[in-house]
Amino acid sequence: MKTRIWSGASSAPPLPIAETNASKNEDQTMTITAFGKYTAPKSTPITADLDGWKPVAGTPSMKTWIENKTADGKFLTGFWEAMPGTYHVTYKADELIHLFEGKVTLTEDGTGKTAQFSAGDSFQIDAGFVGTWKTEERIRKIFAIRIA
Repeated sequence: MKTRIWSGASSAPPLPIAETNASKNEDQTMTITAFGKYTAPKSTPITADLDGWKPVAGTPSMKTWIENKTADGKFLTGFWEAMPGTYHVTYKADELIHLFEGKVTLTEDGTGKTAQFSAGDSFQIDAGFVGTWKTEERIRKIFAIRIA
């Protein structure tokens, strides 16, 4: 018997993202971690500014909810909220982001290149990015961070 895992919108034909042979995998355990909702996370928020984030304009503030962390501590997922203001940031890890709410402008040191993102956008910031993170409207996001 084959088991398929599907991904995609319900109105479009599903796309297979994994296929397994159930008879060969009957002794394997599947682990799924359910998060809270971004408006009501399961975990207790961390209210201190992140390491490598220094306020430089306005009165920015943040809350971080770590919803899941691997045993080795190298993969973190959760929710984050930030209030308007600007931080100078140094990224030490890769981060995948999806914005539920808000608007942010990133400006890279040295080049002055900017990128703007708003609610509904998904993007990745690579380890090594140094620049400013300007929260223009309250941000609510989900993140996945991979530490090398």
